[in-house]
Amino acid sequence: MLALRGLRKSYGGAAPAVDGLRLEVRTGEVFGLLGPNGAGKTTTVSILTGLLVPDEGTVDLLGLGSPTRPEVRARLGLAPQALALYDGLTGEENVALFGRLFGLEGERLRERVKAALDFVGLRDRGKDAVAAYSGGMKRRLNLAVALVHDPDLVVLDEPTVGVDPQSRNLILENIRALRAAGKTVVYTTHYMEEAERLCDRVGILDHGRLLALDTVPGLLRAHAAKPVLVVEVAGEERRIESDDPLGALNEVAARQSVASFRVERPHLEQVFLHLTGRHLRD
Repeated sequence: MLALRGLRKSYGGAAPAVDGLRLEVRTGEVFGLLGPNGAGKTTTVSILTGLLVPDEGTVDLLGLGSPTRPEVRARLGLAPQALALYDGLTGEENVALFGRLFGLEGERLRERVKAALDFVGLRDRGKDAVAAYSGGMKRRLNLAVALVHDPDLVVLDEPTVGVDPQSRNLILENIRALRAAGKTVVYTTHYMEEAERLCDRVGILDHGRLLALDTVPGLLRAHAAKPVLVVEVAGEERRIESDDPLGALNEVAARQSVASFRVERPHLEQVFLHLTGRHLRD
């Protein structure tokens, strides 16, 4: 679906924001792009959507070439982190406006506006001004705008930031529905649990370079700590690292009475901090 080959981008004399980035996104997958602040995610998203031209390297979408070309860019939809909405228009008018920008008109435009609003659960509020929408509703409308022209690739940049749990859950369900419909999704987020739940593969970016790329289980095997068995015996809590927590529990139980136990599984945040460090990013 998408191939980034040797991308490099600098701003002035600063260190490269993107530094030799190479990756491919497969058709029909949800691809997570993770990284701390300043890692190069925004620049990468801007390049792969045609908003920025790289200093070096190429972007190819569907074998058609660069998304800087309008006919190629029409095959992708972008829901940016900064909301791309007009508060003075209604929800329906916002979606219709972007549909017209992609060449939709007449009955086809009306059908796609209705379908996009239905998809994000805003059909009943489509006649209301966006200024009256809640934060979660605006995030969902931002997604509808990205989908109105029925793109093959959908790029979602922090789509759940600052939303209520109900809207967040609906957006995550929307992303699963997009994958089920055969769409390809590039998904950036700071929420590790979202990436674990949604993404077929995850790339971790820092200082403009790809540090790791794999499925979530693959990343955990390669970079996370072992599972930890936590057992309470004789009034004390013991922690045992083991690839086989059940086996370790049986060994303890054969010697002592176990009052309680739990298993702490490795998670994606461990991988992220291991690869990018724990120091603060501003």
